[in-house]
Amino acid sequence: MIDPQRYPRLSRIQVPADLRQFGEDELPAIAEELRAYLIEQVALVGGHFGAGLGVIELTVALHWLFETPVDRLVWDVGHQCYPHKILTGRRDEIHTVKQKDGVAPFPKREESEYDTFGVGHSSTSISAALGMAIALQRAGDERKVVAVIGDGAMTAGMAFEALAHAGGMTDPEPNLLVILNDNQMSISENVGGVTKMLGRLTGSRTLNALREGGKKLLGDKRKPAAKFVRRWEEHWKGMFVPSTFFEEVGFHYTGPIDGHDLPALLGAMKTLKTLKGPQLLHIITTKGKGYELAEGDQIGYHAVGPFDPEKGLVSKPGAKKPTYTDVFGEWLCDMAAADDKLLGITPAMREGSGLVRFSKEYPARYFDVAIAEQHAVTLAAGMACEGAKPVVAIYSTFLQRGYDQLVHDVAIQNLDVLFAIDRGGVVGPDGATHAGNLDLSYLRCVPNMVVMAPADEDECRKMLSTGHRYEGPAAVRYPRGTGPGVPVQPNLDTLPIGKAELRRSGSRIALLAFGAIVPAAEAVAAELGLTLVNMRFVKPLDRALILELAKSHRGFVTLEDNVVAGGAGSGVAELLAAEGIALPILHLGLPDEFQHHASREQLLAEAGLDAAGIRGAVLARWPELREAPPRSAAL
Repeated sequence: MIDPQRYPRLSRIQVPADLRQFGEDELPAIAEELRAYLIEQVALVGGHFGAGLGVIELTVALHWLFETPVDRLVWDVGHQCYPHKILTGRRDEIHTVKQKDGVAPFPKREESEYDTFGVGHSSTSISAALGMAIALQRAGDERKVVAVIGDGAMTAGMAFEALAHAGGMTDPEPNLLVILNDNQMSISENVGGVTKMLGRLTGSRTLNALREGGKKLLGDKRKPAAKFVRRWEEHWKGMFVPSTFFEEVGFHYTGPIDGHDLPALLGAMKTLKTLKGPQLLHIITTKGKGYELAEGDQIGYHAVGPFDPEKGLVSKPGAKKPTYTDVFGEWLCDMAAADDKLLGITPAMREGSGLVRFSKEYPARYFDVAIAEQHAVTLAAGMACEGAKPVVAIYSTFLQRGYDQLVHDVAIQNLDVLFAIDRGGVVGPDGATHAGNLDLSYLRCVPNMVVMAPADEDECRKMLSTGHRYEGPAAVRYPRGTGPGVPVQPNLDTLPIGKAELRRSGSRIALLAFGAIVPAAEAVAAELGLTLVNMRFVKPLDRALILELAKSHRGFVTLEDNVVAGGAGSGVAELLAAEGIALPILHLGLPDEFQHHASREQLLAEAGLDAAGIRGAVLARWPELREAPPRSAAL
């Protein structure tokens, strides 16, 4: 429970209606209490950190000024929303964030009426808020709609599609307020031309001096002279910001203003609240504001584990077991040294996808395209057309946004692009929006694709080399975190395309395991005397081995950390059906539902994909396996 001695105001705020009982003069003190409470709570359990600290004042202002949840507030990206959750009924549960059955790390409609739109990926807020505004306007509903877009989300094309639509509507104009939270950061530093444009605007001393000087000189804005000068303001802006972008698109632009100056923020928002049509408020904030260590290391404090607020993040001594992401990062640099045609691409995920070292050692061959997954894929296709060997490092769930490009621009043209797909399968605490549960299904149906899933770290490196040297589109899909701990060999060896590995020769039932599930399946196979195959390739399957095993076994079990529907196991069933082979098959995989946030281990156990779950499912299907296998049994 919150300590009322330390937080005398915040302890009295359960929901925004309570916040609105305070006078405007008390809001800065409430903001300070909220910032201190956020630091204290995230330090206990970890979670997204810097982005929330940067929107403390904005969150207080929004919930005090607007009648939430009647007025609609849409957050983008979702990891800005911890302060919002604290003020909207989840203050005393925020310490459970990202834990099983705890508070979700992103806005989630079923969790709270204040979470008006679920979000995990970026750049959706303007589209969603515009849709709400249109629907409300058609119903004659006068409630307000506000979209808060920040932390790099304005670098994605979808945001500009929504801006163009909203600004181009005339009959009637949508009543929509977009707040651009400009902190020059995503997870890494923002990149691209839009970021440069915003930087020129906010950094123009001449423009800001002209504006402030003009206000003092002209006084009352209702005077004719002031109105005349206001008409010329956009021409002044045009001298510093090419095309005065937001005004040209059709939004009335206000700003930039200091997003940590609560009185100024409230003053601007009070005015904008009364205006009709599409409005854009540009605020400047600091990611990690109010916690000096986070301000100084905005990348490191984007998301954190538990830490001591007095000391900050402290590295634990001792050798760390390499993650699959680490394996990819090392391979990328090693292969770049061996092949000067290799180019690395990431959509704003340098740290998460393991490209930090590569970006430093090969800056001319490193391309961060910002939050633009579609562009990343087609950029790679264009590179491949001219003989380059592009590697697209991308999260499984983010590749979903570039799926059309993967099909049309890469696969149809059979171009030489390697997709290094991180966070495949169960991801864990970030929840359904970040879970890579669908990738084997959406990849294996695409012609020309080679799809691989490693069982261990060394195999991951070999598969990356295999995909890189394969002449055509290929994907290596690996999970979040560490593997079984197999030492990674430094060479750049490849694997034969479409060949599985028979890891254990047993009898009666054959377990055909794909990727990260292999170690758990191996334990069950050893216990029950079954055959185990590390399938390695989802596409093409090892047809010869599958048909050979079908002759000598009573049934198959397919195992994958992907949804069963259309997954790797479906490929095995399709192969047998095409050959006219009727063999009992048990498909084990992820359920046909969106799993909530919990640890990776908890989610795998819930899905029955840990050793205990696999053993139970196999014995339930074939109870006779409880008996020891006959000695004469052989393949």
